[in-house]
Amino acid sequence: MSPTPKQPITDASIKVRQLSHYQFSWIAGEAGSPGTWTLQLVLDEGASEEILTIDAEDADNLQDLLSTAETVFYDVRRKTLMFGTTPVGHH
Repeated sequence: MSPTPKQPITDASIKVRQLSHYQFSWIAGEAGSPGTWTLQLVLDEGASEEILTIDAEDADNLQDLLSTAETVFYDVRRKTLMFGTTPVGHH
């Protein structure tokens, strides 16, 4: 018999999810002011989504990282993207 978890596992209890897909969007600002960048994260093949508002520099840096990383995780609670994993002892 398997042990019963102390609390049920729900979508809300999952703290770290794998990034499946992403999409950048740009929204025009008022005349003469900069627009707004957003980054939509599709997590665990659509089990969850997150939309982040970011500046142009972050959008550029994140595009570079996302386009080269083999695996990306997102910590939902801390709103943190984590790029890949590296075994101990490797560079």
